[in-house]
Amino acid sequence: MLLRDEDEVTSPIRFAGAEFVPLVSGALYWPRLNALLVADLHLEKHSSFARTGQLLPPYDTGMTLRRLERDLMLTRAERVFALGDSFHRDEGTSTLLAGDRAHLKSLTDRAEWTWLSGNHDPAPHALGGACCAELGVAGCHLTHEPRRGIPGLIAGHLHPAARVAMNGKSSRRACFVWDDEVMILPAYGASTGSLNVLSPAFNGLIDRSKMRVMMLGRGRVYPVSAGRLVNG
Repeated sequence: MLLRDEDEVTSPIRFAGAEFVPLVSGALYWPRLNALLVADLHLEKHSSFARTGQLLPPYDTGMTLRRLERDLMLTRAERVFALGDSFHRDEGTSTLLAGDRAHLKSLTDRAEWTWLSGNHDPAPHALGGACCAELGVAGCHLTHEPRRGIPGLIAGHLHPAARVAMNGKSSRRACFVWDDEVMILPAYGASTGSLNVLSPAFNGLIDRSKMRVMMLGRGRVYPVSAGRLVNG
């Protein structure tokens, strides 16, 4: 059962005959399955950069895991589906700091965990849970990279964001975006970029005439009229 944290109560997303609750963290809660869906954690991104000489503080993994722990406590989810690019590179599974490795284990021990492979981390690993390329579950198809032709497809990969213009000002935030066939989740990781949903990368994936957007706010998730979206 979803806990009614007043800072996170928001309108549900109805997609593929199911009801989902988008969280301000970028996670998607599926009440019917008591499951949490997250995309693009990009764990160990900073350690991957360090290997190429770009020295960044190695705190991104810990921040993402704390966010994930909070969402598991909030929703009491018993299942987790990680929709690919959970690690920034395959070797990230071996560079985890001891504390982060223990934290991740505590999370995978408390829920039935499924890791889907992504373009950054295609190889399976043994960090708890099951690994697979993609998965059909309860009328939906979970995968990393979005594509047309499979109704009920839920994916990540593109790190969608929306820029909204109103009263001469604009604001840009990560978002959920979907139409009648495909839904794309925002990137969940603490150190991830984003891509405007009006960019060419979304052409042919989301039907603009049926596009719906919910934008992550500072304490809530907000539905956004497509007419207010701008590039940038």
